[in-house]
Amino acid sequence: MNNTDNKDWLFEITPKNNFFSLNFKEIWQYRDLLFLFVKRDVITVYKQTVLGPLWYLIQPLFTSVTFTIIFNNVAGINTGTIPPFLFNLAGITIWSYFTACLSGTSDTFKSNAYIFGKVYFPRIITPLSVVISNLIKFGIQFLIFIGFYFFYYFQGYNLVLNISILFFPVLIAVMGILGLGLGMLISSLVTKYRDFSHLVTFGIQLLMYLSAVMYPMALIKDKLPKFGWLVEYNPLAYIIETSRYMLLSTGQISIFGLFYTFFVTITLFFTGLLIFNRTEKSFIDTV
Repeated sequence: MNNTDNKDWLFEITPKNNFFSLNFKEIWQYRDLLFLFVKRDVITVYKQTVLGPLWYLIQPLFTSVTFTIIFNNVAGINTGTIPPFLFNLAGITIWSYFTACLSGTSDTFKSNAYIFGKVYFPRIITPLSVVISNLIKFGIQFLIFIGFYFFYYFQGYNLVLNISILFFPVLIAVMGILGLGLGMLISSLVTKYRDFSHLVTFGIQLLMYLSAVMYPMALIKDKLPKFGWLVEYNPLAYIIETSRYMLLSTGQISIFGLFYTFFVTITLFFTGLLIFNRTEKSFIDTV
């Protein structure tokens, strides 16, 4: 008699019949592992560094200072009544969350092959942990932005919040989902085409200049109308422009741009999920 017939299994692993599958129940069952991955990403990344968690703050602050000197003081980009440093800090803080999600998830299969090949767990947990851990990092950097916001406010600058700030968490969620979807897609392609891993580093730098991080969207239309479409078709530009409007009441909100951004985000997420689920069945033979 086979004793396993009467055994109550805690988990049952079954093949995926639907490549769009996102099993929340299974992810919840492995929540402890998800928490461990998040803890690993948050605590250990700067564990052997001298400055430790201060690197969370150094990067956006020094980048904002550099952008202020080059783009505002040298190139003369006008930020209106908003202090240039605060204008740049808002854009960089939001942009950094996207880049961290994208770069962290884009090599999921390659960097975790040694784990994936030994034990089963929902592979989607790995990129999810990257998005969540970077959300914590974003929260720390956003606190720095709030600190400088109040600093300039008490200096007498005309900084006004508006009611649309209530939707700011939605924009951050969209940014995270966009980075996750694009990251899963690239991670799957990297298993066969290693060129994409180099493209991520190179592409992020170029994409930043087309995402209105250090200038208002209206500026590119005025100065370079022939190339304005490069920014107008970039969903990241709408997220950053809208975020700055919510936080600093500068720029404008485009309803069409937001619907376009949501459409691109959902499309990229499900495309990335489809390719990710297909790749996890055979990546170990190619990675």
